[in-house]
Amino acid sequence: MSGDVNSAGALPSLRQAQIAQTEQRILAAATELFLADGYVATTLEAVAKRAQVGARTVYLRFGTKAALFKRGVDVAVVGDTEPVDVLGRDWMQAALTAPTAAERIAASAAAARQIMERTGALFAVAQQAAAVEPLIAAQWQLGREQTRYAHAVFWTRMAEDGLLDPVLDLDWLIDTSTILAAAETYLLIMRLTSWDLDTYQDWLVTTTVRLSQAPERSS
Repeated sequence: MSGDVNSAGALPSLRQAQIAQTEQRILAAATELFLADGYVATTLEAVAKRAQVGARTVYLRFGTKAALFKRGVDVAVVGDTEPVDVLGRDWMQAALTAPTAAERIAASAAAARQIMERTGALFAVAQQAAAVEPLIAAQWQLGREQTRYAHAVFWTRMAEDGLLDPVLDLDWLIDTSTILAAAETYLLIMRLTSWDLDTYQDWLVTTTVRLSQAPERSS
């Protein structure tokens, strides 16, 4: 009987693994096509062909091109398909729990850098697609709000842990650092400068450190 139970238990796990592998193939194929051809020109049929699955499989799993694109961006942001958001990731936890302000700022910049490394090109596609696709426009706005929320958590924790001068305006810090780390800011930097990701990360660190310093008090 124990053998039967083990076999029965193994079947759902095997199916889940197959479903996950199929999703990964579809997302990889979709990302390649979105980056190569743009959002408008990419079709679900083309994605299915590139992923070597039936078109019905793509339709059943994602429903629409916009939903497929959203899923691809979401996975790229965190780096995998596990249901753990950005703030729950180990690489972000360092930015919320490190013992010094300098370490937290460095960890936050490193997290932003890896997100842009994985997702920057997709953000460029999303920025263009938002003009013609309401769902993506809504997700773009949600992304802005989520970025601000993450920065609110970051700076509030810094203040609560005694790592910020109390004279600093917390709301101003949150708003300003959100703009610095926004996807739009990264895309503008890439279009206007020859910076690489190392330079981008260093800029985030330097600028954030300056933002977090209290103004000099006159004697």
